[in-house]
Amino acid sequence: MDEAIHIPEPVSRCLPKTPYIVDDIGCSGSTILLYSDVVLKIQPISEESQRERIMMDWLRGRLPVPKLLACVEERGLQYLLMSRISGEMSCSPSALQSPKKTVELLAQGLKMLWSVDISDCPVVNNLDVKLQESGERIRQGLVSVEDAEPDTYGPGGFAHPQALHEYLRNNRPQEELCLAHGDYCLPNIFFQGAGVSGFIDLGRSGVADRWQDIALCVRSLKYNFGGVDYSRWLFEALEVEPDMDKIRYFILLDELF
Repeated sequence: MDEAIHIPEPVSRCLPKTPYIVDDIGCSGSTILLYSDVVLKIQPISEESQRERIMMDWLRGRLPVPKLLACVEERGLQYLLMSRISGEMSCSPSALQSPKKTVELLAQGLKMLWSVDISDCPVVNNLDVKLQESGERIRQGLVSVEDAEPDTYGPGGFAHPQALHEYLRNNRPQEELCLAHGDYCLPNIFFQGAGVSGFIDLGRSGVADRWQDIALCVRSLKYNFGGVDYSRWLFEALEVEPDMDKIRYFILLDELF
């Protein structure tokens, strides 16, 4: 155990004695310790961290998600111990060598999400919620212009996050609500064999527009495949016509989170 990483006793006693590795994939700002069959996620306490715990519990038995084993909050941090999902990330080297299969499995994952009954879902992340939260993030100075996509701000883009937020408020689309992952990017979707084996990083999941996940999937595909656009295969597998206005809208909305 790395002495620099404090782990509360109720969690540490549940950890295996085997070594771990630190997962540095992703941009969540969390510390992720990977053991052979469990994962410890250490993150600042926030609305998002609370939702992850709630949704992980609610989704158990509905979708292949990690099993919540322990959760302790201490010193402003949440320590979330969960089972480890089997399979590989959909951005693994083997997945990236088979783009059509990967895209089709990502479409399968979206359909799995959409099939879940949301009538008693405990978390709502619709546009009312997202626009309110993004406005608060701007007021708190939590939105980074430097980390945004190159064309979001500046010439041809928005002058500042407040201008982007105003555009999003004035151009919100009609919502098609379903269960959304909220961060449907390739590192968060796992494959095993010919199917989807799991979903991780559930802090933004809940009831939301289905195009939110489609939009972030389109962006993530292009990023992970080096700029090549395979989204046509995604729309074919989903049997939907691409709504480029909604895709752009939800990609812009994500710039505020």
